[in-house]
Amino acid sequence: MARVPQVLLLCFILAASNWPGQASAADPAVNAADGNKNHLAQLQQRFQAGLDAIVSKYELPGMTAAYVLPDGRVVAFASGLADKESGARMSVDTKMPAGSIGKTFVAATAIGLAQDGKLSLDDKVEKWLGQEPWFGDLPNGREITVRHLLMHRAGVADHIYDPQWIGEAQQMVRALDTDPDYYFKPAQLVQFILKRKPLFAPGESFKYTDTGYILAGLVIERAGGAAYYDQVRERFLEPLKLTLTEPSDHRDIPNLAAGYLSPKNPFGLPVKITADGKLRYNPATEWTGGGLASNPQDLARWAKTLYEGRALAQPYLDELLATDPKDKDKPSKYGLGVYISKSELGTSYGHGGWSVGYLSHVDYYPAQKVAVAVQTNTDVRDDMLGALMVMIQDVLKTVGSAP
Repeated sequence: MARVPQVLLLCFILAASNWPGQASAADPAVNAADGNKNHLAQLQQRFQAGLDAIVSKYELPGMTAAYVLPDGRVVAFASGLADKESGARMSVDTKMPAGSIGKTFVAATAIGLAQDGKLSLDDKVEKWLGQEPWFGDLPNGREITVRHLLMHRAGVADHIYDPQWIGEAQQMVRALDTDPDYYFKPAQLVQFILKRKPLFAPGESFKYTDTGYILAGLVIERAGGAAYYDQVRERFLEPLKLTLTEPSDHRDIPNLAAGYLSPKNPFGLPVKITADGKLRYNPATEWTGGGLASNPQDLARWAKTLYEGRALAQPYLDELLATDPKDKDKPSKYGLGVYISKSELGTSYGHGGWSVGYLSHVDYYPAQKVAVAVQTNTDVRDDMLGALMVMIQDVLKTVGSAP
C-alpha cells in the first residue's frame, strides 16, 4: 500500500475513535477495559491474601508466587520471611533452588539438539556413552534411548534412594565445616545404579529417576559439544531474558532465601541450610537432575513460553507432550520432562521441584493460557496443595470470566 493511502486510513480510524485517538467514557470498549482492570486488580488482592493465609496457617517461613496472564503480563507476590533469624522479608525477586523443575530445561535442550541435527531422541544411549568405562554395567544399557531417559522409562534406579549414596552423602554433610564445596560428580552418581537388575525393560513402565536425567545430561554434553549449563544459557536463559534464573553450581547464589528443613532429615543436615547468605552445601551435585536456582516470575514465564511452543525455532509440542499409550487412562502422565495432568482445574502441563530446604511448583493451563508458579523456603510442609489449588482456580475463573 502506498504511503498516502496509509495516512488517509489512519486519519479515518482516529476520527472514528473520537480524535485524538482516545475513546469516550461511554464507549463499551472503555467500560469493558475498565471492568477487566477491576477484575484483575481484585484478583491480585485475593491472591496476596491467600498467600499470606497459607504462610500463616502452615507456619511457613515465607513464599513467593507469580502468574502470567494470557497477554504475557506477569504478576508477582511475596509473603513472610526470607530469613527467620535476621527478619529479612521475602521479596518478589527472591531466589530459591527450583529442584526438578530444571528437568524441563534438560528435556527442552535435548529437543533443541534434535532440531539442530546433533542427536536423535531415539538414539541409543550407547552411541554417546558406550565408551565410558562403566557403561557395560549400566542396566539396560544397550537398549536405552535418549527418549527413555527423558520419559523416566529406562528401567534404571535412582541414586537418591540408594543406601550407599545416602551413607556417603551423610559423610559429606559431616565434613561440611571443612569442605563445604565438595559435590558428587555425574560419573560418581551413576556408579550407585550400576550392576543392578533392571527395574523393567526399556519403555515397559515408568519409574522417576534423577539418575536417568544425569545420564541424559552426559548425552547432551557429548552431543552438544559444550557444558550443559553453557548450552542452557545460550539456548534459553539469555534469549528469553530469564534473569532471575541461574545454574545451581555454586553456594553463593545472589538474593537467596534461607532454606529450612526438618531436624530429622535423613542426611543430618542443619535445620537452616544457609549461613552468611550462602548454601551450607554445594548444590552442584544436582546438575541435570534439576540444577537451577530461580524465581516464580521466571518459572511461570518459562512455562508459558515452553508450553505455547515458543521456546524453540521449530515446532516441538507434539514431541514434548507425547506420553506412553499405556498411560492413557491415568490422570497424570509424563512426557519429555513434563507432567500432563487432569484435575478439577482442567488440563495442566508442569513440574514440581524439591531441593534441600525448598519446594517449588509450576503449571501451565492451556485452556486459559495462564501459568502459575510458587516457591517456599522450607521442605517440611508440603500439605498446602489444596489451599493453593483454590487460589489457582480463582485465577483461572477470573481470567476466563473477565470482560
